[in-house]
Amino acid sequence: MALRVNGSDHVLDVDHRVTLLDALRERLDLTGSKKGCDHGQCGACTVLVDGRRANSCLLFAVAQDGAEVTTVEGLADDDGSLHPLQEAFLEHDAFQCGYCTPGQLCSALGMLREAAAGHPSHVTEPAAAAATGPVVLTPEEVRERLSGNLCRCGAYNGIVDAVSEVGARSAPAKGPASGPGPNKDADPAGSPAPSTTSRPDVIV
Repeated sequence: MALRVNGSDHVLDVDHRVTLLDALRERLDLTGSKKGCDHGQCGACTVLVDGRRANSCLLFAVAQDGAEVTTVEGLADDDGSLHPLQEAFLEHDAFQCGYCTPGQLCSALGMLREAAAGHPSHVTEPAAAAATGPVVLTPEEVRERLSGNLCRCGAYNGIVDAVSEVGARSAPAKGPASGPGPNKDADPAGSPAPSTTSRPDVIV
């Protein structure tokens, strides 16, 4: 099977029972993605698969043949400059032990892209959900959209503040949306736009 991980191509020979998480950690030595519950309930293993966040512990590696995967190791620039989300996490002290942080960062990046594309959440007001354009990320929106990522240290306030700050940097001007709708190729968090490949099996 072939995977493109953090911009590099890899060809792997793996058992059909191996999860994407184990392939990343044990075959590619990308140990940023953490094994937490191993049941898709804590979010510590969250990565981006074709630009969409996914619990890598629930995905068979062979089923992702040809996919583009981004782990926390791939968020920073080639020159070592931190991703805006990473900088915000540092500034707002959005972690303590750090075990869940890689999953929090990848999930936050995927969430920002979803909101920029106008995808509503459970707490999005009906009028806003029916409108075209990016969703305004209130603290309630951030909490709801990141509710699948648990932090046993309880650094949630810092996480919400960090993600809200990065989301606000690219927030559209207030007012009714106009035009054909959001530019789904734009990335509000400063990373390359996700692949347009449709992979509904990996939505979290």
